[in-house]
Amino acid sequence: MAINHYLLAGLVSALAIILYLALKLYHVREQIAFIKDVLEDLKKGNLNRRILTHKKDMARQICYDINQIAINSQSQLIRQKQSEQAYKRLMTSLSHDVKTPLASLVGYLEAIESQIVIGEEKDAYIHVAFEKSQHLKHFVEDLFEWVKLDSGEQAFHFEKTDLNELSRNILADWVSVLEGCHFKYEIDIPEKECFIRIDANAYTRIINNLLQNVIVHSEGDEVMLRVLEDQQQVQVIIKDNGKGIPSDHLPHIFERLYQCDDSRSAKGNGLGLAIAKELVHIHKGTIVANSTPGAGTEFIISLPKAL
Repeated sequence: MAINHYLLAGLVSALAIILYLALKLYHVREQIAFIKDVLEDLKKGNLNRRILTHKKDMARQICYDINQIAINSQSQLIRQKQSEQAYKRLMTSLSHDVKTPLASLVGYLEAIESQIVIGEEKDAYIHVAFEKSQHLKHFVEDLFEWVKLDSGEQAFHFEKTDLNELSRNILADWVSVLEGCHFKYEIDIPEKECFIRIDANAYTRIINNLLQNVIVHSEGDEVMLRVLEDQQQVQVIIKDNGKGIPSDHLPHIFERLYQCDDSRSAKGNGLGLAIAKELVHIHKGTIVANSTPGAGTEFIISLPKAL
């Protein structure tokens, strides 16, 4: 009799196990069918599909991986669309920033060549033509540099360099320019050496672009450059006393081709700050801008001592 009880209990246990496995298999088959349905949707381009799963599901890791693939693909698609929009804006900007001044330049030169203007008026036309040609030259140089940076073709040579000495040399070349533009300047660079690994040409371009931005856009008459140092990093601060940047424009000033208003568009090309930020990023550093309308703008470059 006891044997029959054991047999019955064993049979019940076996049936329970079979039922559990059958339910488990049914759940797995349902999940596989759902996974197949999601994969078909993803193949059709619906990257918003996700697979809900539980910790105890046998296929949970597969579901996690598929969700991650969908998320990565969606992010890549967003970046691709953003890049396409950026290049469309680039083409629009090129149409304005090259064709318009080029047509104007040709007009001035034609007037000179045809002797429509003579004497002092001719000299004035030559001066304007020269300025417009310089604007085009700088724009093309900035554009080529940005393209090389964006494509990763720019070569860099990082060497242990005294940042303070390099900064002084850069500022020495700017003194006459600042004075010619009626800017007062304050330079606060420590006398002691501060060696970090940088690309000297890239660092020079960063400082040049920021100072050029001050002269062209700030509408101020004072600029200050200061170098600060601690154990982890070096900070280079450039500050002006100009009109400042409105708070709604401030988050976008480092974007390629971004210009705050028509007057800035007429003076600049929207590439200088974008190039500066990219060069700082290549040095594994950061650049931020703080500004109060009517009270000037401050750019802070932070460069790590270990690169």
